[in-house]
Amino acid sequence: MEDCVFCDIVAGKASASMVYEDETVCSFLTIGPVNPGHLLVIPKQHKSSLSDLDEETGMHLFKVTMQMAKALRHSDLQCEGVNLFLADGEAAFQDVFHVHMHVFPRFQGDQFKVDANWEIKPSRQELDEIAERIRRAQGIRT
Repeated sequence: MEDCVFCDIVAGKASASMVYEDETVCSFLTIGPVNPGHLLVIPKQHKSSLSDLDEETGMHLFKVTMQMAKALRHSDLQCEGVNLFLADGEAAFQDVFHVHMHVFPRFQGDQFKVDANWEIKPSRQELDEIAERIRRAQGIRT
């Protein structure tokens, strides 16, 4: 893929502080960290969105993500918790269109915030209707 910084990292054309690498995925430190130790886990093959990933690659990506979270917790970095974040699409704040999972350490008093209105509580009927729409889209029966 042309003009993809993550593909350039995989190809060795761009530098990265690599933490993990195998034939399918790699993990490296981001240049825009939320906190020290903020990692990205990416598939080596260019895939723009989560729906482009085959299940096997997706499962492996998540397995490595779990390993990286464990490594952060066992490192000497400040880490009282871990957040995972995957932005899929421009509306979800994806800025590099190559699938990437953020794995970053959290601790009391850090500056990361998720700003949402947590007071909105839909009715059970509304939730059931939304669930049905999602099931219908994938042919899922309960």
